[in-house]
Amino acid sequence: MSQTSDANPQAANAAKEADLLAKAAQYSFRARMDKKTNEGPVFERASGSVVWDVNAKEYLDFNSGQMCSALGHNHPTITAAIKMACETMLHAHSSHYNVQEITLASRLGALMPDPLQKSLFGESGADANEMAMMIARKYTGGYEIASPHISFHGLSDATRAVTFSGWHAGHGHLPGGTFAIVAPYCYRCPLSQTFPGCEFACLKTSFALLDAQTTGRPAAVITEPLFSAGGVIEPPPGWLKALQQMCHQRGMLLIVDEEQTGLGKLGQMFGFESEGIVPDIVTVAKHFGGGVGVSAVTTTAAIEDKVVSEGYAATHSHANDPLICAAGIASLDVIEQEDIPQKARKIGKHIRERLEALQQRYEMIGDVRGRGQLIGVELVRDRHSKEPATDEGRAIGKYCFDNGLIFSLRRNGSVLRLVPPATTTEGQIDSAMDLLGKAIESVAPKRGAASAV
Repeated sequence: MSQTSDANPQAANAAKEADLLAKAAQYSFRARMDKKTNEGPVFERASGSVVWDVNAKEYLDFNSGQMCSALGHNHPTITAAIKMACETMLHAHSSHYNVQEITLASRLGALMPDPLQKSLFGESGADANEMAMMIARKYTGGYEIASPHISFHGLSDATRAVTFSGWHAGHGHLPGGTFAIVAPYCYRCPLSQTFPGCEFACLKTSFALLDAQTTGRPAAVITEPLFSAGGVIEPPPGWLKALQQMCHQRGMLLIVDEEQTGLGKLGQMFGFESEGIVPDIVTVAKHFGGGVGVSAVTTTAAIEDKVVSEGYAATHSHANDPLICAAGIASLDVIEQEDIPQKARKIGKHIRERLEALQQRYEMIGDVRGRGQLIGVELVRDRHSKEPATDEGRAIGKYCFDNGLIFSLRRNGSVLRLVPPATTTEGQIDSAMDLLGKAIESVAPKRGAASAV
């Protein structure tokens, strides 16, 4: 076997992949978010902005794994912290403090704006958002929670009920007391309005409907500061601040889900900072653990004191484990010491320049948007009608993937979402954009100067 492998490594790799896929077909549950088929590639290792499959094929990972390796795959600071935890303490009784948990809570509290200082840890983004919603319910005495209609907050039952960007069909009855509100999707305004003349018609309409439907027990609105899974859609200036004001007028809390946007990814430490507000509750996850599953809910001492005094308790068997907390501490070390917000701004600037140049060549690129490491490209068949180019987007995604570039497709394929790790070089960005240009050319030959947006 060894001699065969040495003589023909490609055949050996192909055999290895076939064996793994056969086992996957027999034993692996296929309930993936974007893929249900039993096919390759099968990934084996990663470093920085690159991943390799079992055939030794190299891919530029412009989705940062599941967005959780946005600091770079296998960052040495993260792996060193994990090794340290393996040599000291992996797991701790969740009813008692451990050193890593206290250290992480202290670090996160120092990073958050006042008065946000009290943190509770989970193992995933859905965990954190579930806990945030329950904290809001306990604090306000209410029950009803609303979220914009392009939002994504997780796929547990509780978070799926406030996730409106998809993943509802066929899942049966979801927990009650949740409502969709009109999102500020200015490129495709559901109310056919134009900002700023609309004066936030989406918010006014949404709260008029909420006021009409409420049982008198509103608790919170949960929102992203920039809607990632919904299509990399950024609210217009002032929307988040106006939302907070309308929540507080009704005794509701504002929960800002920073799991896909926070901790430097947008070029600021937190997405809400651009609005000059401080939410009542903030959740973080994704690259918070540098590739290890850890999440957090952070709120004020006043909110914590009230909900704990009323009996609120939340934990999972591994929620405060020294292992995941050590990874969280290391990720904050990387974010602060390497100035990830500055790196994100540099990456975003270069990608936007390249994409906007492509937009001048191809009418199919209707909109380029996003900040820092989180960039979206909306594809249309016609810039005036804005008919979504869903089939073309899927073809572009497949072309790029087949040629070694990974990114996500959103809004049924009409939006390309790019999330390169902070380790990504200008050369890697240029390689990715060159490939993307070829992919677009393959489905939408340029027609001379593109018409005005």
